[in-house]
Amino acid sequence: MKRYGIKCQAGRIEYIEIIKEIEDGYLIRLTRLSDGNEKISEETMTRHLFNICLKTGYIYEHAASEAAGSVA
Repeated sequence: MKRYGIKCQAGRIEYIEIIKEIEDGYLIRLTRLSDGNEKISEETMTRHLFNICLKTGYIYEHAASEAAGSVA
């Protein structure tokens, strides 16, 4: 499962994990950590939106060692 960090406000950690590829995009798990609270949701994301987010730097791929050492 690949993990991508999300650009967000200081003091917050947000990331998505690709659970599986579907016909028009991806099934993702979105995790938000803020003030000791964790919110997890599963959603779909189109390939087009995913690619735009990568190109603009809104999301970025975590290095394998970074993803392994972070909170899951």
